[in-house]
Amino acid sequence: MAQTTYGDISQRTAAWAATEMLSHAEPILVLSKFGQSKPLPRNKADTVKFRRPVPFPVVSTPLQEGVTPTARQMSYEDVTVQIKQWGDVVEITDYVNDLAEDPVLSDASMLCGEQAAETVELQAWGALRAGTNVFYANGSARTDVNTIISLGKQRAITRSLKAARAKKVTQMVSASPNYSTEPVDAAFIAFAHTDLEADIRDMTGFTPTEKYGSMKALPYEIGKVEDVRYILSPVLTKWEDAGGVENGMVSTTGTSADVYPVVYIAKEFYGLIPLKGKNSVKPSVLNPDTKTKDDPLGQRGYVGWKTYFVAKILNEAWGARLEVAASNLS
Repeated sequence: MAQTTYGDISQRTAAWAATEMLSHAEPILVLSKFGQSKPLPRNKADTVKFRRPVPFPVVSTPLQEGVTPTARQMSYEDVTVQIKQWGDVVEITDYVNDLAEDPVLSDASMLCGEQAAETVELQAWGALRAGTNVFYANGSARTDVNTIISLGKQRAITRSLKAARAKKVTQMVSASPNYSTEPVDAAFIAFAHTDLEADIRDMTGFTPTEKYGSMKALPYEIGKVEDVRYILSPVLTKWEDAGGVENGMVSTTGTSADVYPVVYIAKEFYGLIPLKGKNSVKPSVLNPDTKTKDDPLGQRGYVGWKTYFVAKILNEAWGARLEVAASNLS
């Protein structure tokens, strides 16, 4: 089937389809806003290298009079990741296109945008929640967990981040189709599922976003506790029945508690290829009535998308995962 990037539609319609997909993708994106972004240039293989300088050690020996110290050399360490391609396609028949009262192209573009966003968000979540710096609400393993989030555990995590010289997050990717960043008030960021909202709001010292004053709330943020800002999304999945005895907690089967990861991040904890820019999500639209050798009557059309995306933890010590249970509110 002969098909270019945008199929047989006009450039104006193509640009609209791309913008439509991004506009519906943007509200779902949470994790993609705070990673170290590194767009992949065209025709540059399938790997991306995140590069950072190795910190200098503390000087422990005083200078000697008249003696020049040995010059130190700069050194760097690389974290290399391989890009993966993601995408999907939906078929639209000429019958639907000619007779349906629904705006099929618009709806298909909207759903493809949402699908693209959730796809990359779940890939990022899978990478982040697989970190090795782990804390438990109670016990020493996931199978013990049946307790809600607490201020004490949060403080243990922020202490570990500060001991590792992690820096607070001070910028995020802006909410526009173009790749750019915007400043945010400095804090550590915590990501979690919306099921934990009630427990987080009950934490000692919780301040809701509506009481921030001059500080601007982040997308999907519900509030802060000390120097941690909490961002919740229903896309950030849990482990069903993975914890201890249910004990009044949310449980899929009513036997063992579901375990929810809360991922705390500092600046440059992870890197990713963002869902941003004119080449980030490529819509592919082929209208029905386009006659080809494989479809001589032009009975089928397609709306689809593809993108390149990968997420990778760059420094394990600059992030942490707290595994908790959620209060059963029913």
